[in-house]
Amino acid sequence: MKKGLIVLLILLGVFLAIGCTDNGNEATKETGIPVTEETPVSEQDPETITVSAAASLTEAFTDMEPKFEAENPGVDVNFNFGGSGNLRKQIEGGAPADVFASADESQMDILANETLIDNSSRKDFVKNSLVLIIPANSNLNITGVKDLTDPKVKKIGIGNPDTVPVGNYTRTAMTEAGLWSQLENKVVLAEDVKQVLVYVERGEVDAGFVYMTDAMTAPETIKIVTNVSVNTPVNYPIAIVSSSEHKEDAQEFIDFVAGKEGQETLEKYGFTVLSE
Repeated sequence: MKKGLIVLLILLGVFLAIGCTDNGNEATKETGIPVTEETPVSEQDPETITVSAAASLTEAFTDMEPKFEAENPGVDVNFNFGGSGNLRKQIEGGAPADVFASADESQMDILANETLIDNSSRKDFVKNSLVLIIPANSNLNITGVKDLTDPKVKKIGIGNPDTVPVGNYTRTAMTEAGLWSQLENKVVLAEDVKQVLVYVERGEVDAGFVYMTDAMTAPETIKIVTNVSVNTPVNYPIAIVSSSEHKEDAQEFIDFVAGKEGQETLEKYGFTVLSE
């Protein structure tokens, strides 16, 4: 009787052991990764940082992404491109962001005054220039900004001066040139500099004001008429957003942008690197 009970207990133990092994194998089959107490799967996932950046940085930052992630395998970058003013408003509204890269100082200043950025991380990392462009197939004789007052010029594309730095630079430059009052009624507002470029490319406007870096992306569809003088330097500041939960990774991204490889990439896309 006792021997039979012992045999029964041994068989039961064997069946339980087989069941546990099968469950472990099933978990391995489903994930492809052995599940152990020592190596939680969640620890293998990279941290994601959100970088809210001016639309004019789209090509350069997108090019930087794989290079940065290769050097920082524990970090995944998620970009949010748009007009600097709109991005600033998103941050004010509590939208998740770890880094803010603006196309002008004023939008960054607003966040700084509201303590929404870490001022110790803020730095100017590059600068740009303003240019007047026209469609490549334009028949209008536009050789400078004064020609925009010609009645034949009906529509001029600019970024919204209240939210888009390139639009603010444009309005300031035209005011300084004594032309804004004559051009204001011809203005077609855009949400960001990329939209101005599209308007000109499609011939929906007769001319437009964009950054040199954006004009360089469309050599077959637009013509650069002239550089436009702006008294305020077109500097780009970058900083960590105060609410970021990944400040260390955010600082790594800023350091990369301001470092040798990041600066070389920005130069490739037509930006002017700032001297230290």
